[in-house]
Amino acid sequence: MASMVALILISILVVVFWGSLESMGRYGLNFLITSNWNPVDDEYGAFTAIYGTLVTSLFALVIAVPLGVGTAIFITENIIPLKVRNIIGLMVELLAAIPSVVLGLWAIFILEPLIRPFLMFLYEDFGWIPIFSTEPLGPGMAPAILILVVMILPIITAIARDSLNQVPIQLRQAAYGVGATRWGAILNVILPAAISGIVGGVMLALGRAMGETMAVTMIIGNSNVFSWSLLAPGNTISAMLANQFGEADVGQLSSLMYAAFVLMVLTLLVNVFAQWLVKRLSLKY
Repeated sequence: MASMVALILISILVVVFWGSLESMGRYGLNFLITSNWNPVDDEYGAFTAIYGTLVTSLFALVIAVPLGVGTAIFITENIIPLKVRNIIGLMVELLAAIPSVVLGLWAIFILEPLIRPFLMFLYEDFGWIPIFSTEPLGPGMAPAILILVVMILPIITAIARDSLNQVPIQLRQAAYGVGATRWGAILNVILPAAISGIVGGVMLALGRAMGETMAVTMIIGNSNVFSWSLLAPGNTISAMLANQFGEADVGQLSSLMYAAFVLMVLTLLVNVFAQWLVKRLSLKY
């Protein structure tokens, strides 16, 4: 039964790879570096979706990691009463139970109008920077990044909290015994001891962000016109698959399979890197 997990994963890879062979033979690696996605002319390139997938996931991680780890520290250390910490921890974990379609609707009607004045400020004052060079007019990559932050925050917080709780109490007592302050003990003793678990949670969250579909599809704009700007509409591989797979013809279907295979390879690389990094950090600390 345990081996079934590996067999299912291999079978998925084989099916997606087999379905993408036509597109691979036609476009080769140019599929990864061109952004012309035109079903009318039967010309496809996934660079826009690959760029959107990587950028939204990495920027979401940059924002969510300090928030998640900071929240985990806040609810594991004796900074506030235990009952309040338990309530905060429960509320953070409840975010993971909200359906992604609900988060997508919240992003459309609440989040995007709320942050639009700030995005307009970035465009007007820093528009000379390529990532802020497009006027924000609605759905785009910036709101998609923020909705991903909301979605991966519970994962990072929960795993970081469990990792911090598993640090032996003797380490805390020893740190305080040699005169360390609260934050000195947290930064120099507790976090290094829990770093392997925290990094594993961060990598798991990254994989989750790269594969998120519904909420991102609803707020990113689903544009295949490439732009460096975070304020412009964009696309991700998952969103592109959700939008186009049901109506694709043979050539487009093969290209979508090729894009799905690229996403699976990226996710696999993230997991392999996570395992390697966790082992290195475990040996170090």
